[in-house]
Amino acid sequence: MTRVTLDFGDTMQRDAVPPVSADVIFPSSRFPNYKIGPNNQIMEVKQDSKALTMKEVVARETAHLLEQQKRLSVRDLASKFEKGLAAAAKLSDEAKMKDAASLEKHVLLKKLRDALEALRGRVAGKNKDDVEEAIAMVEALAVQLNQREGELIQEKTEVKKLATFLKQASEDAKKLVEEERAYARAEIENARAAVQRVEEALQEYEQMSGASGKQDMDELMKEVHEARRIKMLHQPSKVMDMEHELQALRVQLAEKCKYSIQLQKELARKMGEEIVSQLYELDGTEALGSFLHIQPCSLAASELSECTIQWYRLACEGGKQEPISGATKPVYAPEPFDVGRILQAEITYGGQTTSVTTAGPIDPAAGLGNYVEALVRRHDIEFNVVVVQMNGTDHTSETIHVLHIGRMRMKLCKGKSSVAKEYYSTSMQLCGVRGGGNAAAQAAFWQVKTGLSFVLAFETERERNAAIMLARRFAYDCNIMLSGPDDRAAPGS
Repeated sequence: MTRVTLDFGDTMQRDAVPPVSADVIFPSSRFPNYKIGPNNQIMEVKQDSKALTMKEVVARETAHLLEQQKRLSVRDLASKFEKGLAAAAKLSDEAKMKDAASLEKHVLLKKLRDALEALRGRVAGKNKDDVEEAIAMVEALAVQLNQREGELIQEKTEVKKLATFLKQASEDAKKLVEEERAYARAEIENARAAVQRVEEALQEYEQMSGASGKQDMDELMKEVHEARRIKMLHQPSKVMDMEHELQALRVQLAEKCKYSIQLQKELARKMGEEIVSQLYELDGTEALGSFLHIQPCSLAASELSECTIQWYRLACEGGKQEPISGATKPVYAPEPFDVGRILQAEITYGGQTTSVTTAGPIDPAAGLGNYVEALVRRHDIEFNVVVVQMNGTDHTSETIHVLHIGRMRMKLCKGKSSVAKEYYSTSMQLCGVRGGGNAAAQAAFWQVKTGLSFVLAFETERERNAAIMLARRFAYDCNIMLSGPDDRAAPGS
């Protein structure tokens, strides 16, 4: 029986296992784990069962690229193919590295088998059986390594085919991109050429017709402006025609009323009325927008400048007299408050009193109601006025002012500055001027507040009456009865 000493064991280990060359590159930092399977087969223990093989990775990427090919643009498709080509090149490099690792494994297994063969000739007994078993394991490992190399060769072939396919597809995509780019450039150049031709044609046309066309256009514009000016001067609009017709009808109605009053007076004179009542008479149209003038009609009548005059309102003939405060002149212009009432003037001289009365109630102005209703729809109404008096003193300046009549207040402006403005209140008064000459029908008295009053002259009688009616209507909406001095406003006036 052979005795193995310690020195012999160390010598055997040094001689049986030859040293490994320093330039050998191992694919991992540790030797792979193996186990004995059925029928004494050597099986490699897998470290990660979830890791995909190279073949599965390549198949998955190829399927993903083919799936997205239809919905990608040409440029994106080319980019994808280039990325796929790079991935295939990377896989090819990894396959080369695996080939080198496989070669190194073959070298290592060969050296290990040679070492075991040398060791088998030097040992005997149980150690020799162990060495032979190790040699069998190495041979089985070499067989599995050959099988794995076959699989790697097949995968390498598939990777090469995929790389070739991706390279060809990338080249085709590049060609397609270049063709599309060239086509687009050609279309752009054609469009630019067409635009340039159109611009040149327009410039040529403008140059040819510039001088004559500009001259003709200027002459045509002058003719149009002249025609418009002539039309505005000599052909008023339908509204202006209707206004003229209404004005003519008002004049005719006033003449008819005046003639009717004269007939009534002549009839009364013939029927034997008192002689005292014929000392004076009222001259003028008994309607809103006109004025009434007391005139003597007998040689026995005294001069009006020597008489005392007072105007009254009567709800009906023979009714109670309501004195009109401040109406003490021979001339009185009815205001909207007088519509529907009878006016009477008492003339006193030397203790004797004579009265003159209108033939009937004061008539409203034609069309004034519709005009006021149209103005009510506006938010703020403006009237051009001239200040005649301020606080009872004559105003010498004839500058145009603007009277604003709003729903909450009234304001008098001169340019951009405000002369007076005040909300509707019980201290505010507004009425027609009670006295004066022929312009009394166009003037109004406005007391802004206690201590500040104006006499305003409007452009027309219609505007004066409309302004009074609007202001009283808006004040009534604010629960304020806007009237003249000492007037008792009736409901709905």
